[in-house]
Amino acid sequence: MTKIKLQKRLASEIFNCGKRKIWIDPIEINEIALTDSRGSIKKLIKDGCIIKKNTQKHSRNRIKLRKEAKRMGRHKGLGKREGTLDSRNPVKIAWMIRQRVLRNLLKRYRQLRKIDIHLYRELYLKSKGNVFKNKRVLIDYIHKAKFEASRKKFLLEEFNRKRDKGKLSRIKKIDKFNKKMKNIYQNYEIN
Repeated sequence: MTKIKLQKRLASEIFNCGKRKIWIDPIEINEIALTDSRGSIKKLIKDGCIIKKNTQKHSRNRIKLRKEAKRMGRHKGLGKREGTLDSRNPVKIAWMIRQRVLRNLLKRYRQLRKIDIHLYRELYLKSKGNVFKNKRVLIDYIHKAKFEASRKKFLLEEFNRKRDKGKLSRIKKIDKFNKKMKNIYQNYEIN
């Protein structure tokens, strides 16, 4: 078998790759062995006697499958865990996310005029004080607070109406009593 070490080296320099990436046509090997210049190697490359092999692909199929399995909850048992529970899923991050969700909801409700600024301020401070576990609890609280406010308003109106009615009835009674006393006084003067 003929030696083609030089030709491989020259071809790898021309292609700017490693020697193992060079493919030499086994049929034309005797002709290739006679060449010793870069020019003749370039001519052989042009003819297709010397070819640069394709780069091997690094398959990510295994990684893809493993990620899918992890999404389903596999490979996450006690033996696979490194680090404390807080380092894996920090409490602070969960708190930040919850606060952002609650505050965004409050801001949106305030812009839509579903809650007034006083209720907004109260709920903002309550959410900061960890009163609401999640968004659903906050929405329920808002509904209850709005219902309670409307109930208080209705009761206050009812109370004011009754008070005004009582005032009118008292005034009428006083007027009636005054008329009666006037009549008695006039009758007394006449006699």
